[in-house]
Amino acid sequence: MSTTKKLTPAIAGLLTFLLPVIAQAQEAAGGAASNGSSVKMFAALGSGLAIGLGVIGGTLGQGRASAAALEGISRNPGATARIQTPMILGLALIESLVLLSFVIAFFLQGIAAK
Repeated sequence: MSTTKKLTPAIAGLLTFLLPVIAQAQEAAGGAASNGSSVKMFAALGSGLAIGLGVIGGTLGQGRASAAALEGISRNPGATARIQTPMILGLALIESLVLLSFVIAFFLQGIAAK
């Protein structure tokens, strides 16, 4: 495997985790960070990581679930209804976990804003 093929997913993963943190970063007032601003900083970091990890995990889970369901349907087209319904239910549950990570990040932003 070439270096470019290894480097591309590494850069994409790094950007996925760092861009939300950079977007929510702020400078401490007065030079030295006090305890209150450090709590805000870690809340912003936690919210960025919650969004990043939730989205990556949900994406990987949905991709694997869809691939497995489509492989099952292609092997046995008669079982489409028995495979498709649980797949859609599973995808909805996976998506609910992604939305839960968004809600947690939203609450952490409320802490960081105070």
